[in-house]
Amino acid sequence: MVDPMKKIVSAMVLAAALFHGACATAAQTDDAAGLAVMDAFLAAFNARDVSAWADTLVYPHVRLASGTVAVYPDREAFIASMRLDALAANEGWSHSTWDSREVVQRGPDKLHIATVFSRYHANGERYATYRSLYVVERVDGRWGIRARSSFAP
Repeated sequence: MVDPMKKIVSAMVLAAALFHGACATAAQTDDAAGLAVMDAFLAAFNARDVSAWADTLVYPHVRLASGTVAVYPDREAFIASMRLDALAANEGWSHSTWDSREVVQRGPDKLHIATVFSRYHANGERYATYRSLYVVERVDGRWGIRARSSFAP
């Protein structure tokens, strides 16, 4: 005869394992979605497609860099203020890459992703590397970048 308490404990262990598995799967799905929006962000940035770049963000969007805080209240304000040609002219920038990305905190609708990225000249020479932190949020069912902070100019 099986002890009723053992049945209860076994059921609780099984329920906990299933719950943990479901949570782990949800976290993996959210992480993948957050990283995918960051991939889209960088692809649009490298393509100099400001409209597609703006589509990867959540508004208001905040950028902390170069000792300033820039707040873009909406997509139109972001697009109007972007000058990627200046980055190319001032630094000889051609493109950027993610060197590393790590989800360091997560909640049901928000991820904090620590990154390292590098900037390159057209000849493929890396000329700068920066650490940064991105806040990626799910708003109205869509993941986007709410804020970013870096030491990049």
